[in-house]
Amino acid sequence: MKVETMKDIEDCCDHNSGGYDLAVIGAGSAGFSAAITAANGGKRVALIGHGTIGGTCVNVGCVPSKAMIRAAEAVHSGAAAARFPGIGPCEHAVEWAEVVAGKDALVSALRQKKYADLLPDYALVDYVEEGAARLVEGGVEVGGRVIRAPRVVIATGSHPVNPTIAGIENVPVLDSTALLDLKDRPESLILIGGGYIGAELAQMMARMGVKVTLVTRSRLLSKAEPEVSAALKDAFEAEGITVLDGLSYRSVEGDKAQVTLTIERGGETLAIRAEKLVATAGRRASTAGMGLEDAGVRLDRRGAIMVGDDMQTSAPGIYAAGDVTDRDQFVYMAAYGAKLAAQNAVLGGDGRYDNAAMPWVVFTDPQVAGVGLSAAQAEAAGFDVKTSVLPLDQVPRALAARDTRGLIKLVADKATDKLLGGTIIAPEGSDTIQTLAMALKFAMTTKDLGETIFPYLTTVEGLKLAAQTFDMDVAKLSCCAG
Repeated sequence: MKVETMKDIEDCCDHNSGGYDLAVIGAGSAGFSAAITAANGGKRVALIGHGTIGGTCVNVGCVPSKAMIRAAEAVHSGAAAARFPGIGPCEHAVEWAEVVAGKDALVSALRQKKYADLLPDYALVDYVEEGAARLVEGGVEVGGRVIRAPRVVIATGSHPVNPTIAGIENVPVLDSTALLDLKDRPESLILIGGGYIGAELAQMMARMGVKVTLVTRSRLLSKAEPEVSAALKDAFEAEGITVLDGLSYRSVEGDKAQVTLTIERGGETLAIRAEKLVATAGRRASTAGMGLEDAGVRLDRRGAIMVGDDMQTSAPGIYAAGDVTDRDQFVYMAAYGAKLAAQNAVLGGDGRYDNAAMPWVVFTDPQVAGVGLSAAQAEAAGFDVKTSVLPLDQVPRALAARDTRGLIKLVADKATDKLLGGTIIAPEGSDTIQTLAMALKFAMTTKDLGETIFPYLTTVEGLKLAAQTFDMDVAKLSCCAG
């Protein structure tokens, strides 16, 4: 059933003796996960839109960005083909407006197919489109009326925020959404932020023919292993992207025609100019105006909802999941956390959030992916750490592909030989990392991984070679000899 008006809600609630079993605020990946989980368990659910159906991932996040990243890879492939002897480079034309239109068509189709069209399949879920929601005693207030529910799951996501730079409030600043919606391709960009979003968009825009300068206070992918950050920076600079890291922002000024960002780096003051300024340096949980504090829901310093391992907030009966919380900011973890929240809230579950073997991916080229603990995190956790670092020029697949950009780094406990984590930067890193996630999930040692049979001439074989690197020089092995 799809609820169109508050009158329908009142009738529905009266018919069902007072309301719903669960109210879910937010109709993105997390919200749908919670609603479907509860409905499959026989519970009646009010799914409150609180924004565009489908949420961040399908509308302005994963789907549009990855669609355009793939398009940019196709553009780049023509020039990159020259790495093979006997093959000359070729240049692909970019019709920016058509690329954007194609992205929009894909977003619209997936939003309809994977969200809106699913609603009729769940008779126990009523979709409420009225908009902003607020917690009140006994349920959720929407459009001036109260939806009665003894349990609530909040899944309202997050939104981009600008960094604190003098003058930035007077300058037209693009966020990732606005960048991907530009009607005309800019000649040049300054992109603030070296995290996942900034790195992906910087390379995508550069491959589309834009002059890109990426600036970041620390280093590219500052939470990744330092060797990985350095390798990605090298790859970016080889493609003509200017990367300025280890700096501080002084001021920004400009208009629709040009912006100037002034920075200080290594004791030197630099003025950087470009047509457009893009900020990807931060996001904030979308919690304002929901009455959370009045309901007893605790927030952290960035406004995110603090939840326990059961996904319950500090207020009994109120749960939260996804980017609105202080947990991992990935869409698949949002859906996972929301499923736990619904199970624990209304289905008698006792599940606990577990991210020990959670893989993560950055869709640059080469791709960056990791799972488990970094070396620094493992040391901070008290482990006696040992590491191995395998350059891709030791992986036969990379040699055959004439693309040895990247490396694999594994982290293990010296006392037990148990794998603790790892990171890979490689053209097929996103697909390779799941094998390492499974190795961590089942508590494999480096010896176990090194003795596992892998198919030859695959990127994933690099994990075996990296594991063997703890104890031997794999450069001295013949092919498949390990």
